[in-house]
Amino acid sequence: MKRIFLFLLLICISIPAFGQKTPAKDPYFNKNPKPTQNPEDIVQHDHSDFFGVDPLLYDGNRYFKGNVQFNNKGSIINADLVIVYEDRKFIKAIGNVVLKNPDGSIITAEEMEYDGETQKGIARKNVVLQDPKQTIKTDILYYDRISNQAYFNTGGTITTAESTIYSKTATYFTNTRLIDLSGDVGINTTDYKIDGSNIKQNQNTGVANFTGPTTITNKKNPANKVYTESGTYNMQTKEVYLNKNSKIYYNGKTLTGDKLYFNQITGFGTGKGNVVLRDPKENRYIKGDYGEIYEKIDSAMITGNAYAVRILEKDSMYFSAERIITFQKLDSLLAKKSYLRAYKKARFYKSNAQARADSMSFNETDGILRLNVKPILWSGAKQVTGDLINAYFDTKKEFIDSLKVVNNAFAISKVDSLNIKDEFHQVKGKLMNVYYENNNIKVATVVGNAQAITYADDQNEKTKEVERIGVTLTACGTIEALFEENTVQILSCKIASQNNVYPMSFISKEERFFPDFNYNTKDRIKKWQDILVDSPNYPEVVYESDNGLFNAAKAEVDKIKAAEEAKKPKRERK
Repeated sequence: MKRIFLFLLLICISIPAFGQKTPAKDPYFNKNPKPTQNPEDIVQHDHSDFFGVDPLLYDGNRYFKGNVQFNNKGSIINADLVIVYEDRKFIKAIGNVVLKNPDGSIITAEEMEYDGETQKGIARKNVVLQDPKQTIKTDILYYDRISNQAYFNTGGTITTAESTIYSKTATYFTNTRLIDLSGDVGINTTDYKIDGSNIKQNQNTGVANFTGPTTITNKKNPANKVYTESGTYNMQTKEVYLNKNSKIYYNGKTLTGDKLYFNQITGFGTGKGNVVLRDPKENRYIKGDYGEIYEKIDSAMITGNAYAVRILEKDSMYFSAERIITFQKLDSLLAKKSYLRAYKKARFYKSNAQARADSMSFNETDGILRLNVKPILWSGAKQVTGDLINAYFDTKKEFIDSLKVVNNAFAISKVDSLNIKDEFHQVKGKLMNVYYENNNIKVATVVGNAQAITYADDQNEKTKEVERIGVTLTACGTIEALFEENTVQILSCKIASQNNVYPMSFISKEERFFPDFNYNTKDRIKKWQDILVDSPNYPEVVYESDNGLFNAAKAEVDKIKAAEEAKKPKRERK
């Protein structure tokens, strides 16, 4: 009896029922239909507790209830109820639907439609797709076995061992494990959160590609993040490659460039092309062709036409060199301090001071600028050189407060900056401290082999005009010199002092200069843009010598000597 029932059941399945109608199918099933009719397209019935045909139910189509199982080309469908349409090539499953595919993926839903001819399916209501790599949850899922794609556009989540992804729209390629995400995309990992508009992620490699505005945020420190509009992120190695309108935010700083790289594990990053490193806390930015950042030690390096600008309220400071490094470290009192170092052909510009040296080191917190190896500093018409120069800034007033020059200290001041006479006040010695007042050099104290050449003037009581008295040559152990507008006064000269004033007629041009005198006008930095080149190469100023009085006096002396020589009796040889 049981065999007869099964035989009749198979006949009923094989022969279309009278009045059987096919429901309006979703347009998704009409895309790229297969052109041929093959027997294997038929969805095969494996088991059910009940079979029936009722004109009043399901438009008269056959239906199966209770522990229903069908199969098609290796896929197995289980459900509480299955309705069969179109010669058993199209079915609709309802209640506890489970679709198991040969690739190992499983789809569960409350409802599912499946077309054996196109091998496409639509799962609806509480849809879950599981495979060895991840779980996808959504309300409606479109599934294509031929192209190995699963697709949703009503919003869904994708959960893996490493992350949870939310996306408005997603296409999952089951054979390559690639996920194409679009709309509002969010990816959450243990340490990072990714928000974007168009992301493709490969679940095998853990690599995500961004082709729209995307932000990767450090969940432990949300201020540290990465932004790009085109890039690649390896979620396994935590490396990100950024290619368009990209920014790396770290420790309150921002790195931008044409192409950026950042390793979230090591905190190391690089930038290539139009690199800019901004530090709002220090009111400073650095530009160059190439840069490196070290998040863990809060350090950075910029090279290739590198220059830095520290923006002050009343003025700005400019630095340039082949390589610029910034870092922070704790002092002996555990206070964090910021430093900037410029290496090789370093240059500096500020409105009241300009400098050149082989290298510079600037303590930005305390306002100490150190100039190393052949330093030269200009301030107005004054020039200071030595083996080492330390410049001390008043960080509140934003001005230079003083200078300390170590070894071979030499200060030169043009007597009158409005003319081109070769008249220069000169003070030199082993050590020198220079003090500023109102942004100008005011006093210089020289210790050790102190020497000075200064021009002495006086006012004519009758004409009230300033007249040149002569040149003062000073030598002693220590000298304190007062710099005024056009004069330098020796306030004190201690220890083995020698102080002699020579009228202009008694001192030659050569005696008015120290042997190592060099007033550099060719390399002097006159505007901040001059720091961008090795040397501005300004035309060397040719100063005019006024040696007339000395030459006239010497000629008169020679004349007198000649006259006296002529008066001497001459001996005649016999």
